[in-house]
Amino acid sequence: MKRWIAAGMLCGAAVSGRCAQTLDVVERVDVAPAWSGCPVGFALVTHTNRQFLAFYNAKRVMTLAQRDLPDGDWRFAELPSTLGWDSHNYIAMATDGDGMLHVSGNMHGVPLVYFRSVRPLDIHAMEPVHRMTGDQERRVTYPRFIKGPEGAFLFTYREGGSGNGSTLWNRYDCATKTWSRLMDEPLFDGEGLRNAYPMGPTLGPDGFYHMTWVWRDTPACETCHDISYIRSRDMRRWENAAGQSVALPIRLGADVVVDPVPVKGGLINPCQAIGFDTQGRAVVTYTKYDDAGNTQLMNARWEGGAWRKVQTSDWNYRWAFSGGGSIIGEVGVGPVEVQDRFLAQGYSHAKLGGGRWRLDSETLKPAGKIGGRFRFPPEVGRKEHDTPGMSVRHAGDWAADPATGLSCDGFMYRACWESLPANRDRPQPGGVPPPAMLRVYKLRVLQP
Repeated sequence: MKRWIAAGMLCGAAVSGRCAQTLDVVERVDVAPAWSGCPVGFALVTHTNRQFLAFYNAKRVMTLAQRDLPDGDWRFAELPSTLGWDSHNYIAMATDGDGMLHVSGNMHGVPLVYFRSVRPLDIHAMEPVHRMTGDQERRVTYPRFIKGPEGAFLFTYREGGSGNGSTLWNRYDCATKTWSRLMDEPLFDGEGLRNAYPMGPTLGPDGFYHMTWVWRDTPACETCHDISYIRSRDMRRWENAAGQSVALPIRLGADVVVDPVPVKGGLINPCQAIGFDTQGRAVVTYTKYDDAGNTQLMNARWEGGAWRKVQTSDWNYRWAFSGGGSIIGEVGVGPVEVQDRFLAQGYSHAKLGGGRWRLDSETLKPAGKIGGRFRFPPEVGRKEHDTPGMSVRHAGDWAADPATGLSCDGFMYRACWESLPANRDRPQPGGVPPPAMLRVYKLRVLQP
């Protein structure tokens, strides 16, 4: 294991003239060579004085790594699951209230892949668990562990396929070590004709959990339509923006639509976000084509009993996405956030690069540029791999405070590695690239 301790600091001011929170590299630790053939998500969890990583090693085997903080060596355990070329097959990992480790991943419409430790905080005590509830676990995709209301430990996934699936939620009981349904019905039901691609839930300043989603009719990404929204205080009973109860399962036609963007209208499932303005009101972000056929970033806010939809960007570019499989994202959208008492929103664009607007709080239109919440040191995003086309991937800490990004010890941790871009879940034309080094950065926030 290679360990490097930082001696210097890096600082810079935000574009707006205000100093963002600058991050200083305290420590950089090499973990192990990792799979780099396609972008697939890894997982990082910091639990009190122990840290865990779930990743695919150089042989594509799902692997867990564990170290004692602050300076323990990494220990490793391989799990019986091997990755292909599918970028959907990310790994989700979390710890429950008893410190047991839960890992799920390497799934795209296949039977549930799930492991749980029999001893707290110990990667060498993992056992395969072949069922949670035992119902609707044959075609699983998109596993996620979530911290719910009152400390609930939740798991959500899609059963079925793209264009034909349901979204299900389970709740874990630490005392009995068993899972049960959080709700009697699926949250979303595509009725065999479509499926929902949700974003969230995001806990807002109003005490509600907020969710958005798009419907998709087939595996082809251009068949996304109807950006929609719901909220809940307990994640069991849901309502629309008007406060009216929404019956479960939610199907197409429910009174929850933010913007009825049609099929081939520029709406795509990765480009949606949930943010909040200075008054704590939810703002739904998504993309669609304007009248000229260009891709635009849209923001919608519930005002006066209706969704007010604002075209925030003014881009002269069309992202003409189509087809199935994992594709390279040409546009990315971030949530509306409160920064320096103003509204801010980040975006990425294949032709214009990335940026962050300062938004007018009333119009939701750009009123200049602003720096990010954090300024990462250049080395955290620096490409090192010699293979052409590689780019740096990141994994944040699942256990970090969502408001600050900091773990319980007051530091920010970030896992970084490199991979080739998506290739619609097919082998890369150039074959298998050499593995990339997986690293963990320990970052300290320097106050301006």
